[in-house]
Amino acid sequence: MVRGQEEIQFLGVFGILKESFEIVSSWRKIFTQITVSLIIPLSFIYLTQMGISALMLRNIMINEKILERTAQGTSSYYKKPDVLFSELNTFSLFNLGYSIFFISLALLSTSAVVYTVACIYTAKEITFKKVMSVVPKVWKRLMVTFIWNLIIIFAYDLVSLLVLILGSIILVFMPVLLTVFLVLLTIIYLIGVFYIVIIWQLAIVVSVLEESYGLNAMAKSQALIKGKMGVFVAVFSIDGLCFFGIQLMFQGLVVFGDYGIRTRIGFGILSLVLTSIWMLFEIVVQTIIYFVCKSYHNENIDKSSLADHLEGYFGEYVPLKVQLEHFEV
Repeated sequence: MVRGQEEIQFLGVFGILKESFEIVSSWRKIFTQITVSLIIPLSFIYLTQMGISALMLRNIMINEKILERTAQGTSSYYKKPDVLFSELNTFSLFNLGYSIFFISLALLSTSAVVYTVACIYTAKEITFKKVMSVVPKVWKRLMVTFIWNLIIIFAYDLVSLLVLILGSIILVFMPVLLTVFLVLLTIIYLIGVFYIVIIWQLAIVVSVLEESYGLNAMAKSQALIKGKMGVFVAVFSIDGLCFFGIQLMFQGLVVFGDYGIRTRIGFGILSLVLTSIWMLFEIVVQTIIYFVCKSYHNENIDKSSLADHLEGYFGEYVPLKVQLEHFEV
């Protein structure tokens, strides 16, 4: 498909989704190889963690209720806190180990998909072997960007916590105002988190396709998203609803479902397939949005320049030029 500069910048929500579907369907072989080797294991790890964490959390809550009903002074009453502490400690360590492993594999998958989409756009020869040889180099750039994203989230949470504590102290004797303050602070906090996540999603594409990465990629992403925030929010919302639906299905039918083992395995496999498809399309959509934002801000990308940039992962790094007049998809 060939699109001029004027056309691609006006792609809406459904245009972006359609473009993503056409890219994946036209290059089924390479995307299938990436999905099988990276995305399906990532989805399996995610669903496994979700199921185990849900069961561990339910067990912790059950033990807490048992402790509340246990008579004081009995041996069981004094043993239960130790059991709860051990369970909470195991739960925390399990999720910490999962997070480290999941993030590493997720960045590898993102590197592979973004690089592949860019190669398709530049008509570069692309093979699975070539993608996998480039992924480790791209992964390092994404990891730097991810660390900066964590720092920004930590700073944001710290400031929000300080505002919460200060506001609660000031309004402690004014219950109505305190309630209004807590509601407004919660809304503002959630909007801020949503905005940071959106910036991060575009920043990972910037880290692969441009010279910028880390904090510079976050800043570039923030600049690119201006004027296209509505489209990004709409796509992100659709994406989130699909993911939420898959989660509900997995927890309701597999983790806590009252079905036979074969039925639960069948629903588990279906959840794995749907989660893998969702993860693949999520990254492809993010890459398409990047090109739409670049086009909207008249930051045209020459295909040969982008191809040189991608080829730079095999040798000397070549900065991405944005000088020429048209970009063809």
